[in-house]
Amino acid sequence: MDNIVPFLLAGGAICSAGDNVIASEVRVSAGSEKSVLVFDVGGSHISAAVCHSDDFRLGSVITAAHPAGETSGAFINLLHSLGMQAGVDTVDVSGASIAIPGPFDYKTGVSYMRHKLPYLFGVNVHEALAERFGWQASQICSLNDADAFLLGEIGAGAARGIPRAVGLTLGTGIGSAFAVDGHVVIEGPGVPPDGEIWNLPYEGGIVEDSVSTRAIQAYYRKRTGITREVAEIAADANSDSAASEAFIEFGRHLGLAMRSTLYSFAPDVVVLGGGISHSAPLFLSTALAHLHGLKVELRISALFDHAALVGAGVRWFETRDDGANGALAAAAAGDALTGAI
Repeated sequence: MDNIVPFLLAGGAICSAGDNVIASEVRVSAGSEKSVLVFDVGGSHISAAVCHSDDFRLGSVITAAHPAGETSGAFINLLHSLGMQAGVDTVDVSGASIAIPGPFDYKTGVSYMRHKLPYLFGVNVHEALAERFGWQASQICSLNDADAFLLGEIGAGAARGIPRAVGLTLGTGIGSAFAVDGHVVIEGPGVPPDGEIWNLPYEGGIVEDSVSTRAIQAYYRKRTGITREVAEIAADANSDSAASEAFIEFGRHLGLAMRSTLYSFAPDVVVLGGGISHSAPLFLSTALAHLHGLKVELRISALFDHAALVGAGVRWFETRDDGANGALAAAAAGDALTGAI
């Protein structure tokens, strides 16, 4: 995978929100179209950075756990704090772009999540954050986290220059996104409703029953009667045959599920991300065996945890006529990368 475009992190710095970063006197002002604040709202943590339009590189990445006070006000305050810290050296940004899971109205900025972040239900995140920064609501945009992952890989990662690409995030569940010529699509030939495969029928249930964290735990428990964390199972896979077999079974279901759900779309490349993808050597060859005969490459994320941040920036710049479309065009027209697994 030597030729995959590397992730660019300005200064090589990754910071924790607990670091001593003084930002109270710095006001991030919306004006320039050359940089944007980007956020990735994950299951347990939120990350923020500044993304630059020329090559989608990120500045220092600031990360913090979700607020202890589970209120919408605490959430918005945390986003503002992270944004101020991430933008401390870049005080002229055009707005903010947020990668966040659904259900969420990405056009209006209203959350409809009841199980994840229930305190945001009915809250207009765009308006609340814009008010906190002193911006207009139009200076905030958002997108689905799985879409952000794939857009990040298209802009600066493993799907750069790929005409038809699919991104799969493997973790608690399975997230998916489909793209044609560098743009995410949620309908069209071969694209499932809203680009989601997690709830498609598979072996008497749905895909997520067999391709997820709980699935790996179930495969291991079936062999040992013991419930363990996936990271622990992966760590012991070289010495524990039950752990190795659990990941092989996961790989079989991943391959079969991809074959049944992606066949009609006919992607050139499928990029795998999410926490489980870090253990790819334990299941990838098995998944590939079940894709035999299909003209598709499996690639592991080049950006991993930073893909959604980059993708949030890509989405911002692709929707604005700010000169950054040149970078997007270069990504879409670039030579197909080597490094297929």
